[in-house]
This record gives sequence, structure tokens and C-alpha cells, in this order.
Amino acid sequence: MNKKEPKMVKRFSKHVIFAHWLNALAFFVLYLTGLPLYTEFFDWLYVVFGSPAGARLVHRVAAVFFILPVVYILFADPKSFIHWMKQIFSWKKHDFQFFLHFPKEFFGGHAKIPKQDFYNAGEKLNSLLTILTAVMLIGSGLVMWFPQYFPQGLVMWAYPLHNIGLGLSTAVVVGHIYLSVGHPGSRASFRGMTKGDIPEEYARNHHGRWYDKLKEQEKEQEQEQKRA
Repeated sequence: MNKKEPKMVKRFSKHVIFAHWLNALAFFVLYLTGLPLYTEFFDWLYVVFGSPAGARLVHRVAAVFFILPVVYILFADPKSFIHWMKQIFSWKKHDFQFFLHFPKEFFGGHAKIPKQDFYNAGEKLNSLLTILTAVMLIGSGLVMWFPQYFPQGLVMWAYPLHNIGLGLSTAVVVGHIYLSVGHPGSRASFRGMTKGDIPEEYARNHHGRWYDKLKEQEKEQEQEQKRA
């Protein structure tokens, strides 16, 4: 006997999903093409890209695609982008309480985490760190790409800043991947970035404040239909 399919709730639009994976792919290519610049151990990657010049060319093309998702989403789905920005810069008591209880859940326990918004506090922090590291990488990268337009002192600082940005962004990405596909407690969230929806039970347990608003909206719509 087949198990009953869980009820799903819409979470992300197809435009958000496309922008997310375009950014992820660009970061991955940037990472691969940049590795040989840091250690000779990865010089074999030059062969993959044809030559050091080929790797640099691919790196710069990927850098353009790394920036494009923001431009794309601003035109394709500005409502989702604005909602994301409002959420990640809005911190309340339940957000800070999240970090008091989350370690228990992270290590496999059952934690009573306060109801969270559309983006929970962990996702908000991940987004802020992603923005910070992206600004570091893009800003320093532009200076390194066009050094003739910037003061020599700024060019010199761009290289270590780029390295720091790479290290931080790699840590953020590793944590993000683990929590989205590796951790059993939050693995269901990955469906949101592939299919656009998530199980209703997961939404209720991990995004309670948002889930409650959805239910209120459904009741209001039902009442309006009855009055019509």
C-alpha cells in the first residue's frame, strides 16, 4: 500500500530557482578556475581549461554570470527579491532565540525552536554572509580585473581581500549544502529550490510564522468565496 503523498505548499518561483542555480553554477566554475592560482597542486586544472590563459578567460566569464542572477531577478521577479531583502534585514526576538536552540537540532536532537518566518534565522544569516562575501569577491575582482583604473594601494589590497572572500564564501557554501541536502532535519528544504514547493509539515515545523499566515489567508479566501 502506497503512502499518502504529503501536501505541498508553494515556496519559490521558477525565476528564483533559476537565479539560485545560475549563481551556484557560476560560483562553482569560479572556484575551479581560481584554485590553480593559490597552489601548484591544482595546476592540472589548467589542462582542463586549455591553459592558464584559458582558465583566466573562463574565470572572467563566470564572474559575469555570478553577477547576472541579481539583475535577472530584479526584472523577472522583483517581488520575491524585495521580500527576500526585507526578511533578511528584519531581526526580531524569535530570530535570536533560534540560535539558542538550533545547535541541539544540528547535532540530531529535537529542539523546540520558536516559530520562524518565510526565511528562518539560519537562512537569514546565510543570506547576509552570502551578500557580504559576494561584495568582497566582486569588488576586489573588479579591481584586479581593471587595475589601471584604480589606485595602486587599492589594487594591492584587492588580492588579500579576494582571498579572504573566497575562504569565507567557501565555508558558507559548504554549510549551506550540508543543511540543504545532508542534514536530515532540513533536507526537505532542498525541494523548494528544485520543485518550488515544500511539504506542508516541514513548513509548519520550520517556518511556523509564515505557515500560520498562509492558513489565515486561506481562511479569509474561503470566507470571501462563501460571501460571494
